[in-house]
Formats: sequence, C-alpha cells, structure tokens
Amino acid sequence: MDHQVTVYSTPTCPWCHAVKRYLDERGIPYTDIDVAADYAAALDMIRKSGQQGVPVVEIDGEIVVGFDRARIDALLGLA
Repeated sequence: MDHQVTVYSTPTCPWCHAVKRYLDERGIPYTDIDVAADYAAALDMIRKSGQQGVPVVEIDGEIVVGFDRARIDALLGLA
C-alpha cells in the first residue's frame, strides 16, 4: 500500500536527517518540507501537531512528533 508521508524538518536538525535516512533506507517515498524556509508550512505543522519542534512526520493523516521509530513502523505497516 502506498502511504502519504510528509516530513516537516529543518536543515540543521540531526533527528530530521535521521528520520529521512530511515525512510530512504526502507524505500518509503516522502515529501520533505523545510519549515525554516516556509513560514506557512511551519504554522501548518504547529496546527497539526501542537508542537514547534522538528521533526514532525505525517503518515496518512496521523502525526508523529520526533523520530518515534516504533510508531512510524506501525503506521507504515513495517512492524
């Protein structure tokens, strides 16, 4: 099944790089949104997650705050 995955990140965030590397290694396509460069996207991320910190991962409408590998795997059916 194809999943809609969006990663809200910043270029200097090591956990953002880690989550994107994790998805890349598993062949999971995603849209990367740099919230440092896109203020409207940052506001959207905060509205969805209630958080200002990154990474925030949206998988099929479900929000994961931080690099929560177990939750990401469960939402992607990898667990």
